[in-house]
Amino acid sequence: MGKITFILGGARSGKSTYAINLAKKNKRVAFLATCQAFDREMAKRIKIHKSSRPDHWETFEEPCDIEKILAKIGNKFDLIVIDCLTLWVSNLMIKKLSHEKILKKTETALNSIARINARVIIVSNEVGLGIVPNNKLARDFRDIAGKVNQIIASKSDKVFFMVAGIPMMIKK
Repeated sequence: MGKITFILGGARSGKSTYAINLAKKNKRVAFLATCQAFDREMAKRIKIHKSSRPDHWETFEEPCDIEKILAKIGNKFDLIVIDCLTLWVSNLMIKKLSHEKILKKTETALNSIARINARVIIVSNEVGLGIVPNNKLARDFRDIAGKVNQIIASKSDKVFFMVAGIPMMIKK
C-alpha cells in the first residue's frame, strides 16, 4: 500500500467495508469520521459503522477540520482511515465555504498527509454518474465533490472504484 489509497464508489457499494478490511492488516489504526448524526437514522448508521471496526482502533470525529486532526495524530498511527470525504465536502458547504475555500482545504489536507508518517485510506462517494441534479445546490455539491475527488485521486498512489462490493483498481 502506498502513502494514499483512495476508495470511491456509489452509495452502498462496499467502500467502507473494503477500507476497513485493508486497514485491519495494520496494528495502530485511527479512524477519522466526518459524519454528523443529524437524525436518528444517521445515528443508527454511525453506530453500525463503529461496531464494524476493531475495538483497538481509535476513532476521531471531525466534520470539517480534518487537516488539523491529520497533523495532530499522523505520527501516532501506522494508518489513518478517512471516511467519508463526500460528507466532509457537504459539511463544509453547510458552513457556507466557497468552492475555492473547499479546494484550498483539500490541498491543505493533502499537505498534512505528506508531512505525516501514517499511510492514509480515503473513502468518498462518486457522485457524478447519475443524472444532472434539478437544483443549484445539488449541482454545486456534485461539482465540488467531483473536483475534490479528482484532486485526491491525482495525489493517490492507488485508487479503487467499488461496484457491488467488488474493488476495481483504476490507478496503481
